[in-house]
Amino acid sequence: MFEPSLDAYPERVLALEVNMDQGNTAFVLISAALVLLMTPGLAFFYGGMVKAKSVVSMMMLSWGSLGLVGVLWVLYGYAVSFASSDSDTYMGIPGWFGIDSASLGLTAQTNAALGEQTAAHPEMAFVAFQATFAIITVALISGAIADRAKFGAWMIFAGIWATVVYFPVANWVFNFGAAADHHDGGWLVQLGVIDFAGGTAVHINAGAAGLALALVLGKRFGFSKGITQPHNVPLTLLGVALLWFGWFGFNAGSELGADGVASIAFINTMAAPAAAMVGWIIVEKFRHGKATSIGAGSGAVAGLVAITPACAALDPVWGMVLGLVAGALCALAIDLKFALGFDDSLDVVGIHLVGGIVGTLFIGIFGRGVGFAFGNDFSQLLKQAIGAGAVLAYSFILAFVIGWVIEKTIGFRVKAEDEIAGIDTVVHGEEAYAFGNDRV
Repeated sequence: MFEPSLDAYPERVLALEVNMDQGNTAFVLISAALVLLMTPGLAFFYGGMVKAKSVVSMMMLSWGSLGLVGVLWVLYGYAVSFASSDSDTYMGIPGWFGIDSASLGLTAQTNAALGEQTAAHPEMAFVAFQATFAIITVALISGAIADRAKFGAWMIFAGIWATVVYFPVANWVFNFGAAADHHDGGWLVQLGVIDFAGGTAVHINAGAAGLALALVLGKRFGFSKGITQPHNVPLTLLGVALLWFGWFGFNAGSELGADGVASIAFINTMAAPAAAMVGWIIVEKFRHGKATSIGAGSGAVAGLVAITPACAALDPVWGMVLGLVAGALCALAIDLKFALGFDDSLDVVGIHLVGGIVGTLFIGIFGRGVGFAFGNDFSQLLKQAIGAGAVLAYSFILAFVIGWVIEKTIGFRVKAEDEIAGIDTVVHGEEAYAFGNDRV
């Protein structure tokens, strides 16, 4: 077995590597693997809900994001997202590319306090963990433009949006800096916005971008209620299962250590989506007379979205309350596209934007130690609203501009005849199902 030479690493890294907490390191790496699994899970979730003749195209939008954003993260995404005031940067843009494994031996917190005897985990583990967040955030957007987007145009959009939107917003929300008072961190961190695992940076960010692209690309032909039914319900439910499984890494893993906080985040990640599933199907039953499996799966995802920012800030009972509220509200919100006239194909706005806002604001009302429902003032709710509003506006405006430029130059939407015929064979030269001729 190949063993790297110890001469390749600085003495400081080697000295502290000996005292590395291997349990927490394993926890972070396993959590990263779980979150990475969420992107293929998302591909199944989205793929089952579109037409059979566009499922390959739909799934490739997620897989394309995985490949492209994974590369960009190593080249410069991490450097932008976690730039500090003392690094070689200008306005958060690094003066170098790539990740130097010899210089990333420890967490930022430990780098700032070298007197500590034990480091929580190698910083490279954190690099890997955060990469998976960047990947799935970009992939989430694609659900808003199902059945009508060019793959090449999507890849151009994904690369630009990740660079000018996700990486800077991740800096705002996730970069806690090296200083104990966080004055070296992102501006939303310094403001005091609570977002444990990405309600703003991931879900509001992606939801706002999805809304922008839905407006740029316009409506599908024949857009109306019931325009398409999921072509493969089991495929969609498989996607929900993989997403939920991976979400334990998403939320609990954001503690970056196997401790009590991670345990609270874990139980909330179980309880909130369970309650949200109930909330969604109750709304379905009253409105349409039937509780559907797609509704149950969508409700679970809505609950997962809502609990993401709040998973460490709520007691489990309040986590369930949040899930119930989010499930019901998101079930109602998916009809906004018909009322307002935009075609958000797979309800990225109704689930991720609305769910992300609900979860982010809920902290200011019922958050442990900060919510005004427990005798605190309204300051935390105001901070949460500022964080949600800033990310929403920034992402929407830039996504709209990027999408509009692509549409007016190389074209973002496929030709009308290709959309009607089905875009899998035209764009990718493949079909999802090789048997029978009964494709819809």
